[in-house]
Amino acid sequence: MKITLEQIAELLKKHSKFVVTAHVNPDGDALGSVLALSNYLISIGKNVTCLIDDDIPSNFSFLNNIKMITSPVENKINADLLIVLDSSDLERIGRVRQLTSAPVLNIDHHISNNEFADYLYLDSNVAATGEIIFQLFKLMDAQITVAIAEYLYTAIATDSGFFKYSNTSESTMKIAAELIHYGVKPNLISEELEKKPLSSIRALPKVLETLELFANNRIACISITQNILELCDSTEGFIDFPRVIDGVELAIMIKYVDDSTCRISMRSKTIDVSKIATSFGGGGHKKAAGCTIHQSLLDSKKTIVDAASRLMGVLNND
Repeated sequence: MKITLEQIAELLKKHSKFVVTAHVNPDGDALGSVLALSNYLISIGKNVTCLIDDDIPSNFSFLNNIKMITSPVENKINADLLIVLDSSDLERIGRVRQLTSAPVLNIDHHISNNEFADYLYLDSNVAATGEIIFQLFKLMDAQITVAIAEYLYTAIATDSGFFKYSNTSESTMKIAAELIHYGVKPNLISEELEKKPLSSIRALPKVLETLELFANNRIACISITQNILELCDSTEGFIDFPRVIDGVELAIMIKYVDDSTCRISMRSKTIDVSKIATSFGGGGHKKAAGCTIHQSLLDSKKTIVDAASRLMGVLNND
């Protein structure tokens, strides 16, 4: 059932025990939104458990109290509501769903959302779920502390490519400005998020050696092999290199998980990559989406490149 922000506010006021989660492979929007909403709920006396079924990327360790987000264990949780943020599919929250039978409230901005929740608030016109959480806080007359402002700024800035992606709107910029008014220091956040482990910098040449062009050079693909993963702690930012090649309309990063599983990330300038992602059980936005393919790295590459080539109406020139 689709609901309004006013109805979300009523649900939050009515209930007292919440599990708050987001998608696996969490990004800044997922983490920032979870932390912002959870800390607000705790501040008004609610019982909150924050769970994400994946590792937290090290470059977000600067966020205040981020260790409140833990991994799910086997113990069942008695909750009134499971709040799923920034996720378009229930499968993308992993083991968290098995820990509670509570009704699901989904707050999301992905165009690929499959409307799985008992209560859904979906706005695909905003740059980030963090924008929706900000709107909710304003409606509820919430006290926005410096920490909460930093969470929301991180959510919005990262999902908008620090305000350079096409999803950046006038409203996005106005919200960011208001968060600065609450005490956010944009330079400090960007400096933290720009930090790269030395291992990632040293692995970059090997990543670029995997660069391949397809579909009359309109698709650029990099592969994060098992050997590369053994060299680096983070693959964050690698996809930005093929994305900026002149003439490339679609960048793809294929990341080894195991011998029969790969994670796919896509960034587009022209085509709706959410259509590709959803066809493989994934999701995302028109210009940024991802999925998992249960094949070897080489087979995954061929599968995703062929799918993208078909959508673009061009023959793969491999």
